[in-house]
Amino acid sequence: MFIVESYTLSILFCVVTMFCWGSWGNTQKLAAGSWRYEFFYWDYVWGIVLLALVSGFTLGSTGTAGRPFLEDLAQLDAGNAGSAFLGGIIFNASNILLTASVALAGMSVAFPVGVGLALVLGVIINYIGAPKGDPVYLFAGVLLVVAAIILNGVASGRVVTRSEEKKTKRKGILLAILAGVLMSFFYRFVAASMDLENLYSPTPGMATPYSAFFVFSTGILVSNLLFNTLLMKKPVSGTPVTYRQYVGGRFSLHLVGVLGGVVWGIGTALSYLAAGKAGAAISYALGQGAPMIAALWGICVWKEFKGGPRSNNWLLTGMILLFLSGLGLIVYAGAN
Repeated sequence: MFIVESYTLSILFCVVTMFCWGSWGNTQKLAAGSWRYEFFYWDYVWGIVLLALVSGFTLGSTGTAGRPFLEDLAQLDAGNAGSAFLGGIIFNASNILLTASVALAGMSVAFPVGVGLALVLGVIINYIGAPKGDPVYLFAGVLLVVAAIILNGVASGRVVTRSEEKKTKRKGILLAILAGVLMSFFYRFVAASMDLENLYSPTPGMATPYSAFFVFSTGILVSNLLFNTLLMKKPVSGTPVTYRQYVGGRFSLHLVGVLGGVVWGIGTALSYLAAGKAGAAISYALGQGAPMIAALWGICVWKEFKGGPRSNNWLLTGMILLFLSGLGLIVYAGAN
């Protein structure tokens, strides 16, 4: 299987992860006008599973290092498989909430609040589980990210909206907070299933990044039968929808959701590969720089801060600079 052998390449992979995790929400925005987010999310999940299979049968099955994808799946013990599967369930619960938050509050609010909070809590959880990198620089970077989230919240609150829109946005922010708390836990369960210290000759019973990602994706798929079905019957906004409506959707609309899942899946696969060299905390933290990317999409493309005072430009600029500084410290922490 393909293995990342240098810290520089692992950081590059984490940067790509950040762009993928911060950009998949654009596909939801593209479909939002004519496709309910519950339907979009089903297609998104299929895209993740598809990417997990493709990566396993390509990069996960080439070369002489480690174990081939199918062989690795066959030898995976129940405990490690269960850990990766549970990670998928936790992620799915959090990401459905985040998707609903995007629908209510927009990308430039949902991502910085939800994913930013997940970054802060997740770095702590992952560092405790597998300490790697200088903790002073690592947590200093996290504090800067917290400051960036606060600036985003202040700017969002200053956008002029009708009272009903404010109520909707508050509901979206609450969902983003819940999503962030849940999301902070998923990566640790997946990382715990892998032998990140020795991908060349993994411990018997433990997973490689490719098998862990596939089991993780099945956890998402199976749990989606429960979580998304409930949301379709009792949506956070709008009227209930049915599977008959979902199946009857245009192929192009389904394709947009699948593309979103593939984009997110590429970022996740690269993040797990990078974790072997950079460590789980560093890899997770850099990938969760995604709110900065999502905020830029929301600000520049979707105009989600339109209607706010001009001084918001300074707040949003400060948010971006704090995010970049925080991520820089996190990268430096991993090199020391």
